[in-house]
Amino acid sequence: MVPRFLQEMLIEQYGEKITNKIIDGYSKQQYVTLRVNTIKSDINKIKQRLVQENIEFEEVDWSKNALIIKNVTEAEIRKLDIYINGEIYLQSLSSMLPPIILEPKERENILDMAAAPGGKTTQIAAMTGNKAFLTACEKNKIRAERLKYNLDKQGVTCVNVMLEDARKLSDYFSFDKILLDAPCSGSGTSNVIKDNFTKQLINNCIKVQECLLNKSLKLLKHGQEMVYSTCSILRQENEDILNMVLERANAEIVPIEVSKEIPLLPVNINGTICVCPTELYEGFFVAKIRKK
Repeated sequence: MVPRFLQEMLIEQYGEKITNKIIDGYSKQQYVTLRVNTIKSDINKIKQRLVQENIEFEEVDWSKNALIIKNVTEAEIRKLDIYINGEIYLQSLSSMLPPIILEPKERENILDMAAAPGGKTTQIAAMTGNKAFLTACEKNKIRAERLKYNLDKQGVTCVNVMLEDARKLSDYFSFDKILLDAPCSGSGTSNVIKDNFTKQLINNCIKVQECLLNKSLKLLKHGQEMVYSTCSILRQENEDILNMVLERANAEIVPIEVSKEIPLLPVNINGTICVCPTELYEGFFVAKIRKK
């Protein structure tokens, strides 16, 4: 059951018609989706392997390395050698968007500010052929170990893992690109039906998000770009955070264009995107920012 307070927040932000669509999206059984790890394999080999296992799949028009699995569960995918060997990574379609929008390049210094468990970190490494210089921050020791495990399994060799709260990084660091996939309430996901989804959770996340975004814009080189993303669809964690931080940081929104196949919600800041929860997508917000 979606908490009443969240329904009221969504109705205030989106109106009743769109809110009903969002709530319907929460209840849908999500398809299993995966990303081909191009460090170890390629899309054709993976498709061939899935066909051998009689696994039905569908391609994704905006990513040549993403597949939607149609007829088996995540548990069954985990038994396959291509999963065990790290040739594929189970990842939601929505969470593949921030690295693609970041457009990482070889030899760039890139910071992933809240990296565990490593889906987006390994994606950036694969996109750059293991030739970027990646720093991945994770403040929790257990989650940092999980991150290291996934990096190793995926054959990633270009990442330095820092057991550190990214808010405390020295301002002497500077990066060509930054991914801030910020800790959030998860209001775009089925987590909203859990008992621990509360107003207090949202408020706690807002404080962390503002602090992390402020820090990221100190660490980003002038003229360079970063991505801010959350798996929340609430403006309090998204547009409101950007409005609080961007003006005083002398930064601007870089408009994002995405495939018409991606179901989008209305946004309050032109050029940002907010994905609507469906059976294929988690609710997700993404903004691209340039430091002037």
